[in-house]
Amino acid sequence: MMREQQLAAVFVELADTLVDDFDVIDFLHTLAHRCVELLDVHAAGIMLGDHHGRLRSAAASSEHARLLDLFECQTEAGPSADCFRSGEPVINADLESARWPRLDEAAREVGFASLHALPLRLRGEVIGVLNLFHRERRTLSDTDMHVGQALADVSTISILSQRSLRESEILASQLQNALTSRTTIEQAKGMLSARLDIPMDEAFTTLRDHARAHREQLSALARRITEGDEALFSELAGSGAAQPSATNTRAQPPGTD
Repeated sequence: MMREQQLAAVFVELADTLVDDFDVIDFLHTLAHRCVELLDVHAAGIMLGDHHGRLRSAAASSEHARLLDLFECQTEAGPSADCFRSGEPVINADLESARWPRLDEAAREVGFASLHALPLRLRGEVIGVLNLFHRERRTLSDTDMHVGQALADVSTISILSQRSLRESEILASQLQNALTSRTTIEQAKGMLSARLDIPMDEAFTTLRDHARAHREQLSALARRITEGDEALFSELAGSGAAQPSATNTRAQPPGTD
């Protein structure tokens, strides 16, 4: 499919999120994967600001991207944090730069060398950051930067329009709920990974596929897993959606036990 056709299809897909059962986390994961498909990047991640004004990891196209996002959230230093505070893109950021010394080792551990941070913003309000990762130092083309920012802008509008948010306090509350759901999903992903002996990425795919197939909110499905729904574990193990793998690649965030 030509890039113009792909873009048109993605914008239609994003427009379809404006429905009553809109799932913020599922929507953001879709955005992350579409960025990898459309742009010359190896991975993408989305971070949202919580009610304290601190960035939290909300979605990512890969486990390595999520881990680096988590590290930035913990240290509150890096291209994403700079982008969130200023509301301006931080492009072609060298992750080995002395500007962010604590980020260097973490980036090398997960295999990324450069990062482009684009703000999720509407007018003067910034609600998060879209991160685009490269495995090597690479300059983001002007075209890819504009397309990436357009996707970030449309996504921000989709989130705000669906919630009919008019005041910042309501916005903070809604985004906090999404981030709380993200925590539950991460817990469920870890539990499923351990029970089925599969990588974390595969565990999330299993959760997402099951939620979509049964028209269930991803956060609701995750809550059932964290509450120990044995029937659900059996169903997921026997569905064929996830098979145990020979090597379990579950990882911990860089710099944590």
